[in-house]
Order: sequence, then C-alpha cells, then structure tokens
Amino acid sequence: MLYQPSRALFTLLGAMSFAAIAQADDSVTPAIPGVSAGGVVIETLQEGFKGTEGPIGYSDGSLLFTETNQNRIIRISPDNKVSTFLENSNGANGLAQNASGELVAVQTLKPKVGIIYPVSQQKDLASSFEGVDFQRPNDLVLHKNGSIFFTDSGTRPTKEVPNPPPSHPGVFSISATGELKRLANDIERPNGIQLNKSETILYVANTLGEHVLAYDLTADGAILNRRNFAKLAGWQQEDNAWSSGADGLAIDDQDRLYVASNAGIEVFDAQGKALGIIALPKKPQNIAFAGADKKTLYAVGRGSAYKIPLLAQGYKGRAK
Repeated sequence: MLYQPSRALFTLLGAMSFAAIAQADDSVTPAIPGVSAGGVVIETLQEGFKGTEGPIGYSDGSLLFTETNQNRIIRISPDNKVSTFLENSNGANGLAQNASGELVAVQTLKPKVGIIYPVSQQKDLASSFEGVDFQRPNDLVLHKNGSIFFTDSGTRPTKEVPNPPPSHPGVFSISATGELKRLANDIERPNGIQLNKSETILYVANTLGEHVLAYDLTADGAILNRRNFAKLAGWQQEDNAWSSGADGLAIDDQDRLYVASNAGIEVFDAQGKALGIIALPKKPQNIAFAGADKKTLYAVGRGSAYKIPLLAQGYKGRAK
C-alpha cells in the first residue's frame, strides 16, 4: 500500500485541531489547595444573555443574577434549569438579600438603590447624594446590622455616549435607619464590593487599578486605613488604557477572597496572598457561591453563565 503523506498530514492536523478545540471548550479547574481540585470541568450553563451581572446564592438554593440589558432577573435552579425570576427590574445590576428575605438591588435605568422583590414591597432607599443623582450604581453588600454598602462607578465614554457628563464615582453606605453617607470618592472606578466574615474589613474592586482595596470598617460604619490588599494578575493594557478588569467579589468560609478580573477568577487568602487563578472561556464579570452546601461557585460575564464545583465552601452568613 502506498504511503500518502498529504493525507496522513491532513489527518494529523485534523486530529490536532480537534484536540485544540476540545481543550479550549472544556475549561477545567486548576489545583488550588483547599479551593479546587485540578481537572474538574467548568460547566457552561447558557450563553447569549444580554448583560450578565449581580449573582447571589438565593435562600432556596438557586442562583439569581441580573440580565441588566434585558431589564430582568434570571434564576438558575440547582438542577441547572434557567428561568426568568423577575421582569421590569429597572436595570438591576448588583443584588443582595436582606434578613427579611427581600431582594435589594442597585439599579441603572433610573439610578437608585432599593428593594425590588417582592414587588408588593418595592421601596426606594436612595437615588442621589447631596443633590447629585447617582450615575451607575454597580454593586452592593449587606452588613448584619442592616447597613448597605454600595459602589457607584460613575460615567465613562461609550460608543453610544462618547462624551458623558463628568464622572462622580464613589463608595456609599445606607444605615439601617436610612442615613446615606459617602465613604470614598477617590477611587477611579469602584466596582465590586464585599465584607470579610467578621465584617471588620470592606473590600472594593477598582476596575482601573492594579489592586483590590481594603479598608478597616469601624462599628459606626466609617472606613479607615485604605490599603492595597491584593495585586491582580489581570492588570493589562486595553484600548490605550490600563485596567485589571476587577469586578465582582466573593468570600468563602475561610475568608479567602475571590475576584473576577481580566485573568479569570483570582483567589487570595485572608492576608492578600495570591493562591491561584480559575480561567474561564470568557472574562467573568461577577461571581457568587450558591447551592445548599455553597460549594458551587457561579460566574457570569460577557453573556455567559458558568458553574464551578469547588472544595471550598462559600460563607453562609450572607447571600453574597
């Protein structure tokens, strides 16, 4: 039988191409001690969403997240069924669930913070500070004392709005009695926000910065001692500007911090030491632990939703 080099080469290249495609599509977890076993397949639950943000582990064991550009909230059940949880969300972005079971959201169509579910209990909590309307409320986290901490990322040029109004980014709090305070206005683009387990440290992701920021949180809700907590591997130059892509934040029951960034999901210990990176097919925008045991980390971003089985267990003291 005559050897046919061109055919053999074609077959070999075809096999190599198929292997490369399979490897690209089947993302797996790296081995990070205490966090993830190596080689576990990261499941793509669904693609094609329009603006994925704000995931939380809901009290029924499901995951909720916002499809901001479609003005609704999506639910993913523990058995991966996808459904619409709430329509007409006022462009909800970040979500949280309070002690009464109500959903609190930062909202973008008419920028404000408030309770959006149950619908019968909808309530606006804040829409401006010192007479200046919020611009792009982005994310929030709830303290056990009833306080809400949230970010406003301000404005930025887009194709649709190349010359937006002057940006007024900030970090704010609303006390349990309704008092609104601005805690910081010196972060270029504050985005994700999170508390540690003891609620004595407030973390803020700065999308335009190289580090996740940390502040000491006092009993009366003030923040002190700003510092660079964790250096992000996602720090890179994009469109003639530097960005880490730092976005959503989550913690586990060992106070490790998980950060959605340009690099994927970056994991740090409680002292800010880098432990590893969970790479995804697309850049994540936000993350949350969910499920009955909170050992599943969900990530959403760029229109996709992913499910990541972990060794680590998410912190059960908050929905987010």
